[in-house]
Amino acid sequence: MINDAALLPKPTLTGRHLRLVPLTVRHAEHFWHATQDPEIRRLTGARREFTLAEIEEWCTTRADQPDRLDLAVEDLDGGYLGELALIDLDRDNRSAAFRIALVPTATGRGPGTEAIGLLLDHAFTAIGLHRVHLEVYDLNPRAQRAYQKAGFTLEGRLRESHHWDGHWHDTLLMAALSTEHRAATPTPAAT
Repeated sequence: MINDAALLPKPTLTGRHLRLVPLTVRHAEHFWHATQDPEIRRLTGARREFTLAEIEEWCTTRADQPDRLDLAVEDLDGGYLGELALIDLDRDNRSAAFRIALVPTATGRGPGTEAIGLLLDHAFTAIGLHRVHLEVYDLNPRAQRAYQKAGFTLEGRLRESHHWDGHWHDTLLMAALSTEHRAATPTPAAT
């Protein structure tokens, strides 16, 4: 059973090097700048241009969404590193889709893996999800490694499903299961 109380109000999840906090309008300008970055757009396949006003409106409404979880990724000093979300919640099958986008200066240093781990722990233990799935393009091997390190398994491939800059790319389908996550998560030592 899904625990709706774990979706509203939005949680703050703290790790060793970063914190996931409710996405609010205070993150809007950083979020908007990230949507303008050509490399982020390429890796996420974002084709639409957003205005700052649209991003502000989006961020303002995230706390009221009962069927999704949108969080900002911050360092422990409150610096914006990106955002992530559980979306497309399927209560009957206890599953949800996942997405993450980090600012360029945050990639390659481990915050993605830590942020994903925090969110998966919350998804499986607090919300009660059984399955979290995602799509990633084959042109993003760094994200693939971060997802695998966080517990996602490759399940399939949509061949040449994404066209970007004159080239065809595969979309990789990956998922993490609560049963596998529990088995891989070390239990605290008895005192």
